Amino acid sequence: MSERSQRTEFRQPGIGIFMTIAVSASIASRLKALYQQSCHPQADTESHLSEALRQTLQHPGNMIRAELAYRLGRSYDLPEASSECLAIAIEYFHTASLVFDDLPCMDDAVLRRGATCIHRAHGEGAAILAALALINHAYGLLWRGVAHSSAEARARALEYVEQQLGLAGLLNGQSRDLHMREASRQPRVYQQIAIGKTVSLIRMALVVPAIAGGASEYEQCLLDRLAMAWGLSYQILDDLKDVLHTAQDSGKTADRDQKLERPNLALTIGVEASFRRVQRLVNISDRLLARIFQQQTGLFFLRETLDRFRSEMATMVTGASAASL
Repeated sequence: MSERSQRTEFRQPGIGIFMTIAVSASIASRLKALYQQSCHPQADTESHLSEALRQTLQHPGNMIRAELAYRLGRSYDLPEASSECLAIAIEYFHTASLVFDDLPCMDDAVLRRGATCIHRAHGEGAAILAALALINHAYGLLWRGVAHSSAEARARALEYVEQQLGLAGLLNGQSRDLHMREASRQPRVYQQIAIGKTVSLIRMALVVPAIAGGASEYEQCLLDRLAMAWGLSYQILDDLKDVLHTAQDSGKTADRDQKLERPNLALTIGVEASFRRVQRLVNISDRLLARIFQQQTGLFFLRETLDRFRSEMATMVTGASAASL
């Protein structure tokens, strides 16, 4: 049997994926504008820092975390301004993590989001300061985003953010990533890294607005588990891009994981097995969404995000199959 015929089949998304584009276009446009304007350099900002920050804000990426956070907040009746603050805060945390991740002491990348990495264009010092500017502003936005919540919800939301960004989350995942070559290359270790580096920010996007909006503990738990499945799926797809795509296709430096001996599930267990693992995670997501919709009917838009994963998987499977011919 040929490799092509053995490849895992993925259900193509239906019309929902196209409806998603139309429904979320205005939200995405508004969030993109807020992303680019909220932390804009001031008139007296030092020129190197100013230019580094400007370039960072010019390339917002797909902003899927921001859109999820905004729509979660609105679904739980948070004010529009609060939902926007949480969305942009989470996106700034994410962008800052990418700027740090690209530095010579980390991944030493060349491209990010289709542009030259900030440290290569403006120097390492300016890149670090630009990332810190985003983090500083993100905390201010976060406080504003939970200002209308109950005292208990505010405390829980901020505690959750600390868990996801701190030594139990993003920082720990990044450190594990840097020292992967000294550790076991088992899938279990890979998953620990992905939970820290990728899942943590998806968790913030799904759970923090729900906490701030007064979601029940059961709903928070379901959203947290969904974030785990989506975050792992997102990371595996990113690993597959590193293996299968060129820098021109992905918009960032390709083939870095193998060169730097960094964790990459596609390199560890193979492309085919990686696709199967994503499919299992998508199936888990389907079951979790069914339970979430029983609790909160206003969250049906989450199905659209799952359609995006399916669409991306279908595209990648087609590309991988063509490449194997």
